[in-house]
Amino acid sequence: MKKSDYNDINDEILRELRAHLGEDNVRVDDDALDEYASDETEDLAFPPEVVVFPRSTKHVSSVMKIASHHVIPVTPRGGGTGLSGGALPIYGGIALTVEQMDRILEIDQKNLMAVVEPGVITQELQEAVEKVGLYYPPDPASRGSCRIGGNLAECAGGPHAVKYGVTKDYVLGVEAVLPDGTLIKHGGKLLKNSTGYNLTQLITGSEGTLAVVTKVYLRLIPYPRCRVTLLVPFPTLESAAHTVPAIMNSGITPSALELMERDAIKITERHLDVTVPNSDAAAQLIVELDGNDESVIEKEAERVCEIAMEEGASDVLLAESSSKQNEIWDMRRATGEAVKSLSVYKEEDTVVPRFNLVPLLTGVKEIAKRHGITTVCYGHAGDGNLHVNILKMDMSDDDWRNNLDVAITEIFELTVSLGGTISGEHGIGYTQKSFLPVAFKTEEIELMKRIKAAFDPRGILNPGKIFPE
Repeated sequence: MKKSDYNDINDEILRELRAHLGEDNVRVDDDALDEYASDETEDLAFPPEVVVFPRSTKHVSSVMKIASHHVIPVTPRGGGTGLSGGALPIYGGIALTVEQMDRILEIDQKNLMAVVEPGVITQELQEAVEKVGLYYPPDPASRGSCRIGGNLAECAGGPHAVKYGVTKDYVLGVEAVLPDGTLIKHGGKLLKNSTGYNLTQLITGSEGTLAVVTKVYLRLIPYPRCRVTLLVPFPTLESAAHTVPAIMNSGITPSALELMERDAIKITERHLDVTVPNSDAAAQLIVELDGNDESVIEKEAERVCEIAMEEGASDVLLAESSSKQNEIWDMRRATGEAVKSLSVYKEEDTVVPRFNLVPLLTGVKEIAKRHGITTVCYGHAGDGNLHVNILKMDMSDDDWRNNLDVAITEIFELTVSLGGTISGEHGIGYTQKSFLPVAFKTEEIELMKRIKAAFDPRGILNPGKIFPE
């Protein structure tokens, strides 16, 4: 569908929205339209015609009924931290933010579950459950501002996915509003459920295109009592990447296993005005180990050190104190923001079987050199998930336009040839949809479109996302 397929917001529609949500929860002022026109994706901006702030499931249902009746596009939004344009209201219409639906409804210690609204900030949930000795592991870099609804929409991951999994592994049930305003419920505080189609998992990762989630049932686990973090420098990018499967194949499963190339570390050093040990190394691994037996963690740390040195590491820094660990993680979490502050950029979210990380890294660098572009790589090496940041730097506008899409296509074709795919945790959204045919056959894309049509026959919910036009 295209913008001309939808109707514009008029005074009648605004009166209906205000009647159901209240005057204060419907905004059309320039400040609101500007704020909700963009997310963290590049420099893109698409102003909505109105921003609504529902405070309940009933509010969400009312918005969707009005939008469906008048054929108005609705773009759901969590924290606005997405990197693929999933929250961009590209056809105008209604921007629906869930930020007012931010209650932790229950922390069920007996069943190790939490029940939350979609506007809960991820870090606030983590801190709340940690107070009672529990752990919610998914932790994207933006955990201090991203929201559970957005995490669910994108199936967010983060550094600890290598051991603990991604958002889908913790979502056990949802309540959600369909594009016509109908409320559906699936799952709940159930560890097993094979009753009918798994609508919970279908909605999780659907990028806000199938339904607006209004309540989430999340699995929790006991909080690990012991944790150590290793910072390991290597003389080459290849030796760092080779160390990743060597650690995983040793029988040790780190809670995090991150890779950063030299440029990523240097850029972050300057951005934060800090000094990172061994920052001149070609690449570094961040290896975190956790558990409940300190002696076991110590032995695993010793073995990781041995493996790293065998693979060519030049040193190993052990951070046992929480302050030193936080310094390392603060540096890692700031990397994306630091890199993006340098230049116009494009970030790709490639993922391959982790043993293929070396050919992916070397191939990306070869493609970049061939097209005269600058790349900075870092990411969740334990998952084979490599973030490839392409920077414009001093390239001319013509060279950037002429070379960018060609280079990205080659990077994605390489990724798929290595058994991978074009997004590990950022989603397809608006910016990657033209590349979807690199990952899927026509028949597979058409099947997804039929699923979308079954949920949303009028095509009003987050249109213009995922599927190439």
